[in-house]
Amino acid sequence: MSGAHYGLRDWLAQRFSAVIMLVYTLFMVGYSATQQALNYDTWHALFSHAWMRYFTLLFALSLYLHAWVGVRDILMDYVRATWIRLPLQVAAIVALLLYTMWIVTILWSVK
Repeated sequence: MSGAHYGLRDWLAQRFSAVIMLVYTLFMVGYSATQQALNYDTWHALFSHAWMRYFTLLFALSLYLHAWVGVRDILMDYVRATWIRLPLQVAAIVALLLYTMWIVTILWSVK
């Protein structure tokens, strides 16, 4: 397995995902700062809107893409044996897919 052809595409993916995560984080900090009380009703009201669920899903997918590029690069740089690196990469992919299914379930369970 070679790491060829990843450079610019992955660099851009990490920068783009970082911008999405920054925008979401700034929104959440701003929202939290402007609320009188942060309780269940406040959070439920916010996440009952479809746009907020999509925004949160976009944040989560950006986080997972960002994490995958980082983990893959670390494994490619420091785990030279393919027979060790490949199962670790598959484990990371499976974990990220399970996290994605989990957050979709959580976000769309809000009524």
